[in-house]
Amino acid sequence: MIVRSGGREWVNFSSNDYLGLASSPELSAALEEGVAKHGAGSGASRLVCGTHRAHLELEEALADFKGTEAALTFSSGFAVALGTIPALVGVGDTIILDKLCHASLVDAARLSGATIRVFPHNHLEKLERLLSTAKGRVLVVTESIFSMDGDAAPLAEIVHLKEKHGAWLLVDEAHAVGLLGPQGRGLAAGLGVDRQVDLHLGTLSKAFGLSGGYLAASRQVIDLLVNRARSFIYTTAPPPALAHALGTSLTMIRGAQGDVLRDAALGNMRALVRRLSGSLAWGDPAAAILPWQLGDEGAALKASHTMGEAGFLMPCIRYPTVAKGAARLRITVSAGHTPAQITALAEALRELDQGEGDRH
Repeated sequence: MIVRSGGREWVNFSSNDYLGLASSPELSAALEEGVAKHGAGSGASRLVCGTHRAHLELEEALADFKGTEAALTFSSGFAVALGTIPALVGVGDTIILDKLCHASLVDAARLSGATIRVFPHNHLEKLERLLSTAKGRVLVVTESIFSMDGDAAPLAEIVHLKEKHGAWLLVDEAHAVGLLGPQGRGLAAGLGVDRQVDLHLGTLSKAFGLSGGYLAASRQVIDLLVNRARSFIYTTAPPPALAHALGTSLTMIRGAQGDVLRDAALGNMRALVRRLSGSLAWGDPAAAILPWQLGDEGAALKASHTMGEAGFLMPCIRYPTVAKGAARLRITVSAGHTPAQITALAEALRELDQGEGDRH
């Protein structure tokens, strides 16, 4: 978790590599093995001649992992959203989004041509009001762990509402899959509502340590996406060597090693929160993301620079990634962080807080 540049080094507390797999020797070896077996590239789009056995094996393994009939892989999580949502809903239908949904989900909703309705973040009463008046096919879209705030969606309650009103539910588990739930299957599985989620979206570039994205769903939905998801059809397939390495990553995540890494990552976050809780008010962390709210963009830039001078890589997050007046440092922890690094970060954040005065 060390970043080096220009003769300096920083401890990286901004990466989404939650399990520390991106630099693992096992994945490096798997990628080399994949190149030796399958070559460097796929050669074409999936529907021309770019589908290799490694792609199909990965998709079968992901479907088994997520407990669905089938799965489809894409070049990125953004591509999953752009391909899936417009393929399933369109003009005359309704998409209901949480206010804090990722930009990829918002862009996909706009691209679909469906009527878009937005409910305040995790506001169940507003969600139900929107569901009660929605027209056409209705798709509710939320993240399980929100990327900028690190909090969790009330998935059990959302599942109840979508079933009550006959809607579909898409859950983006980008920041939960690999990290939360049994075998790292995500928050929905951890809450026992994964079977009621219609569309499981996730990335392969965070806890998986590589790159790509997937959609896990019924066989009928996946067959439809193969024929209608434009971000799947009209792009060169990801290298089969990458799919091969992702199979290794999935095996690691599902096994005993994954349990150890999940415990380490979540333990590091809990340790950080404990060390900050003396003078600062933090609740129990939902995952591995901790927002250090500053509000003013100038203050956030200054704080990022201060943390950089102290030896921590922590770029500030500001508009348009978050709302105006909601600038922050987005702190992420990994299984790869040491106890000493966590302690040093907590001390630096306390000093930063004292320098800023009362932010609360």
